[in-house]
Amino acid sequence: MSELILHHYPMSLFAEKARLMLGFKGVSWRSVIIPPVLPKPDLIALTGGYRKTPVLQVGADIYCDTALIARRLEAEKSAPAFYPEGQEFNAASLAAWADSVLFLHSVSLVFQPASLAARFANQPPEKMKALVNDRSKFFEGGTATRIPLEQAQHQWPTLMGRLETQLQRNGDFLLGVPSIADFAVAHTLWFLKQTPVTASYVDDYPAVLAWYQRVIGFGHGAPSELSSTDAIGIARAAQPAPLPNEVFKDPNGFEPGQQVSVSAVDYGVDPVDGELMFSGREEIIVRREDERAGKVHVHFPRYGFRIEVR
Repeated sequence: MSELILHHYPMSLFAEKARLMLGFKGVSWRSVIIPPVLPKPDLIALTGGYRKTPVLQVGADIYCDTALIARRLEAEKSAPAFYPEGQEFNAASLAAWADSVLFLHSVSLVFQPASLAARFANQPPEKMKALVNDRSKFFEGGTATRIPLEQAQHQWPTLMGRLETQLQRNGDFLLGVPSIADFAVAHTLWFLKQTPVTASYVDDYPAVLAWYQRVIGFGHGAPSELSSTDAIGIARAAQPAPLPNEVFKDPNGFEPGQQVSVSAVDYGVDPVDGELMFSGREEIIVRREDERAGKVHVHFPRYGFRIEVR
């Protein structure tokens, strides 16, 4: 079986979600560090345009978005489970809420001037400027909008108060046992914990803080370094995995063989063009060819993404 290769960078909050998921599964994986801002030529060689972090590579199969990465890891190793039996809908729905609502609030809190100054205190000013400029364009063309800092501060006690109550009454984890929901919530709080300016947004809630430390305690599994050039070589030498065996009729009439463009709906809406290979209830697969990476299958979740005919 091909190795699990995570393309990420250390300070990415969604990458931290993926790293914790790998730790929870207790698996070995290869770590490819990518730039936090464009250009990302080696990543784009694999994805065809998708630029969000992280991306999971398994041979010539490229998995975009942590919601789908979680399902790929679940297929790799079913236990311990991200989607506990009888809690599948609750786990996925709470995770989706965290990855959208809680994420957008945490971004506004982290990107306030005092927080950014603390985060980049020991780095060249150009690095902070490049990140801010890159992220300012991230929401162009998508449905998501940046939450004003004052509004994020206003609503944060409500969001955290609800989490505090849930954890006080429901045991060590959000649904009683560990699930994908824990990792989806925890990585947004990890983002806030990186500087003293924003750490209090987590530390002021005792049950949340104790739960957060339990989730972080799962660690990152067993990573080992891999160069982006070697990762591209692995893709080129491999063949995509067999397509899923699922009977499903796309509600909008898309069929395998069509030339399509797939993109995120909310933000980071850079399209990926290719041949539609599979359209299922949870997953979309596009085949594309790159002069460096060869023939690859790029996988997207259905939820939160769109398909258009080219």
